[in-house]
Amino acid sequence: MASHRRPSQSGLTQSARVTVLSAAAATAAAALGGAPASADPRDTAEATRAKVDRLYEEAEKATEHFNKAGERVETLRERVEQAQDSVARGQERINRMRGALGSVAGAQYRSGGMDPALALLLSGDPDTYLDRAATLDRITERQTTALQDLQRAQRGLGQQRAEATEDLAELERSRVAVARHKRTVEGKLTQARQLLNSLPAEERDAFDRASRSGRGETLPALSGLAPSSSRAAAAVMAARSVVGRPYVWGANGPSGFDCSGLTQWSYAQAGVALPRTSQAQRSAGRQVSLAQAQPGDLVTYGDDAGHIGMYMGNGQVVHAPYPGASVRYDPVGMMPVSSVTRV
Repeated sequence: MASHRRPSQSGLTQSARVTVLSAAAATAAAALGGAPASADPRDTAEATRAKVDRLYEEAEKATEHFNKAGERVETLRERVEQAQDSVARGQERINRMRGALGSVAGAQYRSGGMDPALALLLSGDPDTYLDRAATLDRITERQTTALQDLQRAQRGLGQQRAEATEDLAELERSRVAVARHKRTVEGKLTQARQLLNSLPAEERDAFDRASRSGRGETLPALSGLAPSSSRAAAAVMAARSVVGRPYVWGANGPSGFDCSGLTQWSYAQAGVALPRTSQAQRSAGRQVSLAQAQPGDLVTYGDDAGHIGMYMGNGQVVHAPYPGASVRYDPVGMMPVSSVTRV
């Protein structure tokens, strides 16, 4: 997520950066007990809003990391469960194989350990000796094969257990990453709210009104441009239906959304399973140029694809902008476009 109301500071001159940093320092001083007499309140408020925008952008980037780590946790959890089931089945098979070999060993023990060949030679029916000897050879061969199968199964089970143990360790690391990204998001949002609360009431109200400028908008005219497919049309209708619902970090509907949560939910209503993060969604279809964009195409922003929306036609996207704003329509060029993906 990036600011949709003012240019990024990345293009400021060094002197302009110094000015902004000075204004930010003045804002901090004001929050602690009063601004310097020389500080222009308008400059101070503008610097505070710029910092809030940066914090919201950083929070959304952390949200996408949170989403990615959460998706990894789910994948690993499923893999661990499958591995554990496979290990359990493998252990049952080994137990059966051991039981069968044990039965043969027990029979030999009960016969006094007599060599089976000798037992056949001493049989009362020597005419059948050769047949019985051939049978014994086959039995011995099967026993040898069964023992080799058991050894292979034991090695395989050991490998499965090692992989399951590794997956469990990675699952725990991913859970730790989820918690870390969650703390980062919450910290950024807390800082942003504290800064907003330091503004005079009228400045704070103006910021809140600006952040909700899309609430209640009707669908922009499509100028005759049709979605690229029936599923894109269904996704467009789904996205339209939730305009005005709040941005909620880490949420993918239906009561609230973050940016990639909105596009994932909208396409899910069309029966299409998109990945969870904006970075992964960028690669979930065919790349087209912005000039070729049709309703339902996914538009990603920033070199890191940190924000995503859905093209609606007439130069507009629908998206979940940032905390404090609702799902709304904005110009497709509100930020530098990274790519356009046709699902």
